[in-house]
Amino acid sequence: MEEEVKKEKKQPKRMAKGEVEKKKKIIIRTFFTIVTLMILGFVLLIANDFIILDKNKKTNLVINNKNITANLKNDVLIEDNMIYLSKADIANFFDKYIEKDEKTNQIITTYDKKIATIGFEENVITINGSEKNIYGHAIKKDEIEYLPISEMKDVYDIEIQNIEESKVVTMDSLDKEQKRAIVSSDLPVKSSMNFIAKTVDRVKKGESVIVISSDKGYARIRTEKGKLGYVKADKLENEYTVREAMEEEKQIEGKINLTWEYFSKYASAPDKNGTTIDGVNVVSPAFFYLDEKGNFKENIGSKGQAYIEWAHANGYKVWPMFSNAEAATKSLSITSEIVNSYEKRQELIEQLVNACVKYKLDGVNVDFENMKQEDKDMYSRFIIELTPRLKEIGMVTSVDVTAPDGSETWSMCFDRHVIGDVADYIIFMAYDQYGVSSNKPGTTAGYDWVKLSLNKFLQTEEIDAEKIILAVPFYTRVWTTDGEGKSSSKTVAMRNMDKVIPEGIEKQWDDDLKQHYVEYTENGNKKQIWIEDQDSLKAKISLINENKLAGVGSWQKGMETDNIWDLLKDELGL
Repeated sequence: MEEEVKKEKKQPKRMAKGEVEKKKKIIIRTFFTIVTLMILGFVLLIANDFIILDKNKKTNLVINNKNITANLKNDVLIEDNMIYLSKADIANFFDKYIEKDEKTNQIITTYDKKIATIGFEENVITINGSEKNIYGHAIKKDEIEYLPISEMKDVYDIEIQNIEESKVVTMDSLDKEQKRAIVSSDLPVKSSMNFIAKTVDRVKKGESVIVISSDKGYARIRTEKGKLGYVKADKLENEYTVREAMEEEKQIEGKINLTWEYFSKYASAPDKNGTTIDGVNVVSPAFFYLDEKGNFKENIGSKGQAYIEWAHANGYKVWPMFSNAEAATKSLSITSEIVNSYEKRQELIEQLVNACVKYKLDGVNVDFENMKQEDKDMYSRFIIELTPRLKEIGMVTSVDVTAPDGSETWSMCFDRHVIGDVADYIIFMAYDQYGVSSNKPGTTAGYDWVKLSLNKFLQTEEIDAEKIILAVPFYTRVWTTDGEGKSSSKTVAMRNMDKVIPEGIEKQWDDDLKQHYVEYTENGNKKQIWIEDQDSLKAKISLINENKLAGVGSWQKGMETDNIWDLLKDELGL
C-alpha cells in the first residue's frame, strides 16, 4: 500500500487543457515579438540613412570646424541681421585679454595684428587707430555685455556665415587651411564612424563640402548647412585647397644674440663704420625714452641713422631700447599716469610706431623699470596693446623684466606670465643680484641664482622657453667694506678687471656661483669681487641650451673682453 502511494506522488501533475493552450499562446507571442523586434532593428539599420535626428533647438556655433555650442557661457544673439557674442565668450575663444575701459565706456580687444575699441552708443569701431563706420555697437542685455562680432570680422580675421535653415553660425579663421571636395553621390552624414550612428545631415551628388580630416576610410566634413559629420572617404572627389595655412615667419632663425648699445640722451649713437660684431644678430641702441615729464623722445639723429644703416648692411636687426628710466627717476607717478590711461597708452604707442616706421626699424625692446606694484596689470595692458601694432608692421616686441623675487618697484611690478604670453620675447635681465642699492656685498649674477630664477620663469610663470632671452652682464662690482662695516660698490667692466685686481691676489673658484672670487685689503678697507669672465659666462650660457631658450642678451657692448663674442657664437651655434 505504501509503495502505491509513493508511485502516485512521483507522477507529474497534469495541466488542464486550457492552461496548456494559454502557455502556447504566450510562447508564440514572445517568439513573434522577438522576431518583430529583430526585423524592426534590421529595418531601422537599413533605414538609418534616411532618419535625421540631429535638429538644432537653438543657434549652434561652429568655430574652425568645431561645434563649441556646449562651451558657450551665453547664447549666440542674432538681432537685426547682426550676430552678437558675449564679451565672456569672445574672451574664451578669441581674446583672453579683452577688457572694458570704464573711463571711456569702451571695450578694448586685441587679436594678432589688431587692436580695436568699440563703444555702446555709436556705430563706430576703431582698429589700429583708424575709425570705421559699422552697422552696430556693443550692447548690454540682462547685465551681459555683447559685441557685434559680425561687424568685427576684420579684427579677428574671420569669415562668418549665418545659416538660418539649420540654425548654425560658422566662423573660420582666414589664416587656417581650408579644403573642399565634391560629393560623388547622395549620402547620409553620420555623427560618428560607428556602424550604427545617427544621421546629422544629407548631402547630394555634386555638392561641395569642407573636408576637415580623414581616418580609417572615413572623411570628417562640414556640410553647406554647417553640420559636422562623417562620410565614406571614397565618396568624395576633386579635393582642392581653398586657402593655405598662413604660418608666421620668425624674424630670426636659430638663437638670438642681442647686445645693447647704451648712450645717454646727451650722447650720440656710436660710429660703427668698418666694424662688425661676430655672432651678433640683433643690436639694441638707446634710441627712445620717456623724459622727466613723460613725453616720448628719440635720440637718433644723423649718427643714429648711420648706425641703423651699418647694422642692416651687416645683417643685424635693430630693436632699439625704449626706456622710462628718466621718468622713473623723477617720479614713479609719471609712468603710472601713462599706463593707467587708455588714451595716453594709445598716444604713446602711436608715437613709437610712427618712429619705427620712419627709421625702418625691426623691433622694439621695451625697458620700463622702477614702477609701482599696483600698476602691474596696467603695464601689461600697455604691452598687450603695443604688440599687435608692432606686429602689423612686421616688427618684434621684446620686453625686459627682472628676476621674479625682489622689491615691489623692481620685481613685483611685472606680470611675467602675461608679458611672456603676449610679447614675442621676454628678456630676463639676469644681473644685479646684488646691485647698486644693496647694502650687502655679493655677486652680480651667481649661476645658482640665475638657474633658480630661470626655473621660476619656466615653471611658476609658465613662460614658453622659446620666448625667453637670457641677458648676462659684461660687468661686475667691486665691493668695499670699511672699518665700520658699511659696504658700497662701483661698477667695473669685464675688460678692465685685470687693471683693478692687484698683482699677486689669487682667484678662488666658487662652484655654486660658477665664478672666480677675490678678496683683499686696500687702505684698511675690505675688497671683494665676484668676477664675471669667460668662465662665468660660459656656465650661464649653458642654461640657454639646456632649457632650449630663445637666446642671449648682453649688457652692454663695450664692456666685454675680446674673447666673449667667439664664446657666445660657439656656445649658441651661430
